[in-house]
Amino acid sequence: MFSISLIIPTLNAANELPALITAIAKQTIAPDEIFVVDSSSDDNTVSIARQYDSVQVLHVDRNCFNHGTTRHKALLKSKGDLILFLTQDALPLSDRYIENLVRPFSDKTVALTSGRQIAKDSSRRFEQLVRTFNYPSISCVRSQKDLSTLGIKTFFASDVCSAYRRSAYLQCGGFERPCNTNEDMLMAAAFIHDGWKVAYAADAEVSHSHDYTFAQQYNRNKEIGFFLEKHASQLVCGSELAEGKRLSKYVVSSLLRERNLSEICVFSLDCLARITGNRRGRFLAKKESFH
Repeated sequence: MFSISLIIPTLNAANELPALITAIAKQTIAPDEIFVVDSSSDDNTVSIARQYDSVQVLHVDRNCFNHGTTRHKALLKSKGDLILFLTQDALPLSDRYIENLVRPFSDKTVALTSGRQIAKDSSRRFEQLVRTFNYPSISCVRSQKDLSTLGIKTFFASDVCSAYRRSAYLQCGGFERPCNTNEDMLMAAAFIHDGWKVAYAADAEVSHSHDYTFAQQYNRNKEIGFFLEKHASQLVCGSELAEGKRLSKYVVSSLLRERNLSEICVFSLDCLARITGNRRGRFLAKKESFH
């Protein structure tokens, strides 16, 4: 049996944390320890977390937070053979979430698993379709042999709901520090290149989605574009544009079948924000590399 640690980064999570901790308490496999890593919340997140005997609270200055360093430091505080990450807004949809998420580790060559994200009922229709495309209902395990067919999708992973094998994580050096986005994807690439496998557990489901404004989508994809350009040598299997085209085709064709023309218009603008943000980020990364 594996020992399990759960790490939940938080920022102003008072409205979400009680339901999340309650869902964790109902799991068929309970974590041996739970850490709430709080980034100087302005609300009563910390006081709520401290109401639970099972929860330990770690503090990080908000100005010092970044996804790679903060998660890495929390992982080093933990003791589990398996380290689970959940974001504060990812709610497990069954009491077998943890059981299903860790099952792939019965294969001793699996270093990382990610769960399935299902969009909230209140989210925009195109966002629901995006999640359906990115997080299908079929589980899989990926390795080096999949690079030629899956390309950059081989490295797909999300710390919204994930689990890491501690020994593999430490062997491969851990998250890049600092790293402000896609620390999960970069870690998956490190695992794959080192001969480990990365799993997707479709039956480990959480409710999670965002309805970004166009400005938020632009800024998010600018950061992603910067990241992808900066780490092009590690993500050696090519561009993400082909996958983006497949996603757009799936969403638009689905909306056409539903005769949801207004949502197609909004999705088109969303895609424009993604593309322009990505290109700007890549431009800035190239410009930085010249200096």
